[in-house]
Amino acid sequence: MLDDKRLLGELKHGNNEALRQIYMEYKDNLLTIAVSLLHDPWAAEDVLHDVFVSFAAGVRGFKIRGTVKNYLIASVVNRARDVFRRKKHHLVELDEAGPIAADSGDPQWSAAFSEDARLLTDALAQLPPDQRETIILHLTGGMKFREIARMQGISISTVQGRYRYGLEKLRAILKDG
Repeated sequence: MLDDKRLLGELKHGNNEALRQIYMEYKDNLLTIAVSLLHDPWAAEDVLHDVFVSFAAGVRGFKIRGTVKNYLIASVVNRARDVFRRKKHHLVELDEAGPIAADSGDPQWSAAFSEDARLLTDALAQLPPDQRETIILHLTGGMKFREIARMQGISISTVQGRYRYGLEKLRAILKDG
């Protein structure tokens, strides 16, 4: 785990290596979240890069509460929502989307796009957006229900309900598929 406060301080003083370290630490997780939300790897990569460009440009004025990871996750989710709303009718079908080129060489990243993961991603796409987002933030983003509730501006019980109902729908979709 990165020392977020130290790196933010260095970044605010112009240390680009601090930005690189933050990017390298969180990029794969953030890209997975964006792809899961948008179902379009190219749009997800654009979202990731837009988030980091905005983060780097505005870091001097930021007052981040919580962790850098949660801040970046919230930024990716908000940007993905914007893209989803703008391009709702232009989404790429999963079988039309090509693989994402990851430069990390991480075996876990490669496994994320195996056949089982593709089936899960397809099933996630069938969930209502609020349930899909909650499941992705909790499982992929590692966020606690309390953090998701704060980020989405809803109660913890609503988050828990979305998560529970989403998992039930996922089980039914995967069972029938």
